[in-house]
Amino acid sequence: MEAPKTIEHQIGEVHDSLRFGLDTKRGDIIGSHPLESALLSVEKNQEDMKRITLANAYGAAFLVQMGIERQMLSRFQRPPGPIPSSMLGLEALTGSLEDFGFEDYLNDPRESETLLPVDMHSGMEVRLGISKGPACKSFM
Repeated sequence: MEAPKTIEHQIGEVHDSLRFGLDTKRGDIIGSHPLESALLSVEKNQEDMKRITLANAYGAAFLVQMGIERQMLSRFQRPPGPIPSSMLGLEALTGSLEDFGFEDYLNDPRESETLLPVDMHSGMEVRLGISKGPACKSFM
């Protein structure tokens, strides 16, 4: 799953340089690190194998039901603000509760002392698609 090597040109797109910094297309051209792309492909292959196993064991209707549940649980979020969405139901459905990430032994980046609080209005603009980019500068 490699990133496309072309630059997307969107007509009429306005980049907010004061809020998000200078606009560069370098990240769109240069692909991700080879280890990152290998990790993503391994995760995709494992998920595909899990789907095939579930389809063989429980039938195709079970996969459809799981897909619908995944869509419902991925839409449930709190509005942007001081309390982040935990997405606990989606993590339980996908089995990622057992994963041990860096935030489990280091610190969650959202609990940093240098993190600026999220502006609720900017966060809702990003979520609704009115504005493009992170909700605040500390997410960059």
